[in-house]
Amino acid sequence: MSEKRILVVEDEVIVSMALQEALESLAYVVVGSVTNGPDAIHLTGLSKADLVLMDIHLDGEMDGIDAANAIFEKFCIPVVYLTAHYDENTLLRAMSRSLPYGYLTKPFKKKELYLAIESAFHKHDLLRGIRLPGLPAPDPMT
Repeated sequence: MSEKRILVVEDEVIVSMALQEALESLAYVVVGSVTNGPDAIHLTGLSKADLVLMDIHLDGEMDGIDAANAIFEKFCIPVVYLTAHYDENTLLRAMSRSLPYGYLTKPFKKKELYLAIESAFHKHDLLRGIRLPGLPAPDPMT
């Protein structure tokens, strides 16, 4: 199995560093860290990331929801949202404007991070029709 490559999009340097450390301790490859939406979109393509961890509130005019939508449309890779600001309007906007594969509120534990990432990879594999060990092959007639 190949190493899973993750891009971190987080505008708080201390949070970003802690997140990268946690990811590496979980045996993920951190392909980069950026603080704004346009850089996130650009680096996603360059790095060939398998997943993006996206803070909703970012530096600049483009927030994480708009960046996640652009990333999914352009590269069709899963995005897991990170946020310290949970509110119903933000959640509804995230759900209606993009296809989030997960949603973590800060602060979170390493175990929660791992579960969100692995669930996102699993969901993405199922949506792409990849047969996973222990699961039946997708029915081509459906």
